[in-house]
Amino acid sequence: MRIKKFVASALMMLIVTTIWAQEPDFRLRDLENQWKEYSDLKGSELTVIDFWATWCQPCIRSIPLINEIAQEFESKGVNFIGVSIDGPRNQSKIKPFLQSMGVEYPVIRDMDSELMSDLGVTAVPTLLMYDSKGDLIFFHEGFRPGDEEIVRSHIEKHLDN
Repeated sequence: MRIKKFVASALMMLIVTTIWAQEPDFRLRDLENQWKEYSDLKGSELTVIDFWATWCQPCIRSIPLINEIAQEFESKGVNFIGVSIDGPRNQSKIKPFLQSMGVEYPVIRDMDSELMSDLGVTAVPTLLMYDSKGDLIFFHEGFRPGDEEIVRSHIEKHLDN
């Protein structure tokens, strides 16, 4: 029984890693309804993509901390991209929500969750970090107090290499 679970688990990780390991290639609209491409938003050193929604309580707790980290590493070639998965009914809430959180990094809309699905993301908040070669170097799902330090340490670790 343990061997079957191990094999199933290993196979799932291989599939998931293959999906996540691919550098994103997307074209989505921002909050001003302008098309934005990943190639225009990515950082020279690292790119952090944060999937969230206005109705997500862990997202509400994580976004101000993610914003602080984005500001801290902005001058070091680390770009953050927020991805709102809010549906059409919540579109009018996004801008005021971000203003109340003080978010300064670009935010795009994934209303049909197509990008979320393409990248193998199944929950919010989920954070993906890609290096300058386009390799996925960090994946984090959910948020608990202290997770921001894990994100910060992964950024520092990869900037030091």
